[in-house]
Amino acid sequence: MTQNPALSALSAAGVSVWLDDLSRDRLTSGNLQQLIDTRSVVGVTTNPTIFQHAISHGTAYTPQLTELAERGADDESAIRTIITDDVRAACDVLRPQWEASGGVDGRVSIEVDPRLAYDTDATVDQAVELWKIVDRPNLFIKIPATTAGMSAITATVAEGISVNVTLIFSVERHRQAMAAYLAGLEAAQRAGRDLSAIHSVASLFVSRVDTEVDRRLAEVGTDAARALRGQAAIANARLAYAAYQNVFEAGQRYAALSYSGAHVQRPLWASTGVKNPAYPDTMYITALVAPNTVSTIPEHTLEAFAEHGVIGGDSVTGTAGHAQAVLDAVSAVGVDLADVFAMLENDGVAKFATAWGELLDAYSTSAQAAQPHTPEGEPDR
Repeated sequence: MTQNPALSALSAAGVSVWLDDLSRDRLTSGNLQQLIDTRSVVGVTTNPTIFQHAISHGTAYTPQLTELAERGADDESAIRTIITDDVRAACDVLRPQWEASGGVDGRVSIEVDPRLAYDTDATVDQAVELWKIVDRPNLFIKIPATTAGMSAITATVAEGISVNVTLIFSVERHRQAMAAYLAGLEAAQRAGRDLSAIHSVASLFVSRVDTEVDRRLAEVGTDAARALRGQAAIANARLAYAAYQNVFEAGQRYAALSYSGAHVQRPLWASTGVKNPAYPDTMYITALVAPNTVSTIPEHTLEAFAEHGVIGGDSVTGTAGHAQAVLDAVSAVGVDLADVFAMLENDGVAKFATAWGELLDAYSTSAQAAQPHTPEGEPDR
């Protein structure tokens, strides 16, 4: 099969294309393999919302749901089984990309229970458990970038486990995520672990920033405020990339670890689907082209870029000054960016926790339906 030229160009510019979706249908139909063969896809990200949608739509999971219910599996273990089965299968599909890239790509991410986002020890325990259950070297464990999550990231990396730091909204959180990763590598080194086997990405959410900042700019209502709509998210991401360069390309702390085989923690652009129909549907792809980055892309945005995406090379390096000026202007018109980022982090954790609860409810409903029916008045033998 032939790769799409637009997505091939994106990959050639240093951006790894990862699909932001996974389902049993994608795996059994061969769709994931087709996207690898024709859309330059070299990774997959998942989250509770993605699985909630996958399990709640269609019948692909019905046989396994029924079988688990008939065995009497509890809600938590059943959902964990379903999700880890899909992730393990996706890891196997992407194994050739993992091998070809020396472990950099070919990765599949699985998230810890979002209800544990503020519990460091429980997050680490589940990260270790998921790593063992999936049992694939090309797995990423996703840990939210909450304050508690930072210590969990360090402890998980120290165990030799590769981590996708998720739900990053601010440059400050990004800096903390990089520091947590480096601390984990240092602990792993002291424990005698092979640093070359540990990888990480830092997932900075993009479009959600514009959605909230634009809403607040509209509330301000001035011409100066309205002129800034659709600029904050890209500026924020570009500043995050500058922070990455400072830590991993110019920083002495990472340089010392690199001699032992340590890898950089690549910036990953998440939430790249455009929420505002007034904006170009590929803007969060074309505006964030930079070496050694990842873009996780929902399928509709992936297809839009395949159809009419155009890049002109690196669109990020050297833009930090302008990006800072944009955020300064947003603050100057009255938008409290620190409050925006805190709200988005809390909201992101809450949404994933809600989706997790809906996953458990969906299984509970299936389990009840699978129970043998006992006519009224007759003993259940």
